[in-house]
Amino acid sequence: MSGGCPDGAVTDRFACAAGQAWRCVEYVITDSSQEAASAALPRAGYRVSKPRSTDSPVRGGGNTAVGASRIDVRFRDPLGCAHQVPWLEAAQDVIFEDGPAVRPFPVQHGRRVAPGWWWASTTGRLVAYGSGAMRTQLMLLDRDPAVVSLACRPLELVWRGGGKETGHAPQLMARLKDGSGVLVDGVGRSGPSARLAERARVVAAAAEAVGWGYRLAEPPDPVVVANVRWLAGYRHPRYAAGPWMPALVEAFSSPRPAIEAVRELGDPIAVWPAVFHALWSGVLRVRLDEPLHERVVVSVTRWEAEAG
Repeated sequence: MSGGCPDGAVTDRFACAAGQAWRCVEYVITDSSQEAASAALPRAGYRVSKPRSTDSPVRGGGNTAVGASRIDVRFRDPLGCAHQVPWLEAAQDVIFEDGPAVRPFPVQHGRRVAPGWWWASTTGRLVAYGSGAMRTQLMLLDRDPAVVSLACRPLELVWRGGGKETGHAPQLMARLKDGSGVLVDGVGRSGPSARLAERARVVAAAAEAVGWGYRLAEPPDPVVVANVRWLAGYRHPRYAAGPWMPALVEAFSSPRPAIEAVRELGDPIAVWPAVFHALWSGVLRVRLDEPLHERVVVSVTRWEAEAG
């Protein structure tokens, strides 16, 4: 590609070549955040929030204090060119989720789940993931109505302390409707390791300094995961009810067993996919901490009912 950065180049600029204006403070993104009842999705603009004027020192392990202004971020732009710049500046200007993963996902022999791609209904694009746990968290974020875009490991925070450089690349990043971001790291049921807990304190403070969030995500309820995974199979807009969405909403205007409304609406083979898509997109609601079955009680989401 002409005008691209040489392989492996690291710069302190955002644009790889003159005229490539992707260093923007304001941009328009597609909002498919579960509140749309059809494939015709509105475009929602937002301005990235301004950084907070804070540089409180954070313990980065031992007796080392790390200030947010001394933290850099590494990332790759859409052309694959690597950059390392101050975090407080880049967090306001860079669409990290538009670039590839800051480090490739290795293939480890013997693992049940290899790196792969998740088609995100939020953006209509493929998102690379590195593990089964990462894919599960990605799936749950894809269904979150507050999320407008997402990526796995798109950035790495770097800081110096105790005479050495430390880097940490959170497993996931989600962009929210208000323009802020959330960084996520998955942990086991026993909690984070001492190493991760130490780094998490620095990452959390760095996120807070720019109005972002950071969380350590424990393994979700396996029943919830199984239910959401089933609904995810119907997340594509092709399964939306389309012109008979009003009839679908009316059928579930009062909580009732799903099978009763499905039979009332028509051929179950044609109706069930639309019901599952509506449950994925948030038009309909159901308890996800109990196994789904044909007589599970389904109702219209409150905001959908009020709109109707």
